[in-house]
Amino acid sequence: MKKITVAVCSYNRANRLPSLIRALRNQQCSIPFDLLIVENNCTDNTHEILLDLQSEAGATLRIVNEINQGISYARNRAIEECLNSNFMLFMDDDELPCENLIQAAVDTFEATNALCVGGKVIVDFSLLQRPKWLEDNLLGFLAQVDYGTDLFQITVPSTPVWTANIAYDMLVFRDNPDLRFDLRYNRAGKGVGGGEDVIMFEELLKRNLPVYYQPKMATLHSVDTWKLKRRYFINLHFISGIKYGQYEIEDFKWSILGIPPFMLIHFIRHTLLAAFMFIRGQSGSIRQAMNASHSLGSILGKYRSWKSQTLKP
Repeated sequence: MKKITVAVCSYNRANRLPSLIRALRNQQCSIPFDLLIVENNCTDNTHEILLDLQSEAGATLRIVNEINQGISYARNRAIEECLNSNFMLFMDDDELPCENLIQAAVDTFEATNALCVGGKVIVDFSLLQRPKWLEDNLLGFLAQVDYGTDLFQITVPSTPVWTANIAYDMLVFRDNPDLRFDLRYNRAGKGVGGGEDVIMFEELLKRNLPVYYQPKMATLHSVDTWKLKRRYFINLHFISGIKYGQYEIEDFKWSILGIPPFMLIHFIRHTLLAAFMFIRGQSGSIRQAMNASHSLGSILGKYRSWKSQTLKP
């Protein structure tokens, strides 16, 4: 009989795990499912909490510890642990499943040719006050995903799905042993950034592997208060820019310390526009400041790429 494993990578979120595990165990599914928690060197009482949860009734709870620090390592460990399952569903440790989450994933695999299916992620402000400056176009950077009410196949990068709520037919990893989360985009501990799920999503599309969006597959995402600050969004894009410049921008013949002049021009333009919009109190000023921050990060990343090449023996 087929089986699906719900995998959660966790770092120091012991207080959230009981409600998450119990909510998952309350899910109904037409095929058996079990739960996997990948601890990532937690320093709180996560392990003790999980041991207590193991003894509670419901779906089997497996616990493994990934000693290499960071989300890319933890996700790759989850893949290896789930290779014997038919399907794997990733959730984050700061989320709760909506009704029929697991069944909706299974139904999509059975009704389509999907090898990957991503669902809706709803940012939960029920216990937090949403800042007035936090416009709808910024919610995606808190992992929100909402592309409407219809199931569809994703064929372009403009409608990404995140590992906050995504399921895979494990054939995709068994048949493609080189397909794993990119360690260059690792995020360790409470750090900011990452991007390993973006790279995985884009790689699936490059390989023409079928990816779907399923709105009936939904989670509620609780946001840490420290992320509801403007500086979080600015810093997030700065770090993303560094990785983009370091690993994705090609080398150009005309450059200064590895930095092509047009990148400097783009940074100046983005910065001036962000300042102009902020002074005038225009909508979108934070998003524009993020663009400027990403541009600056890209410059630093390109410099780091150049420096690493010049230092090679």
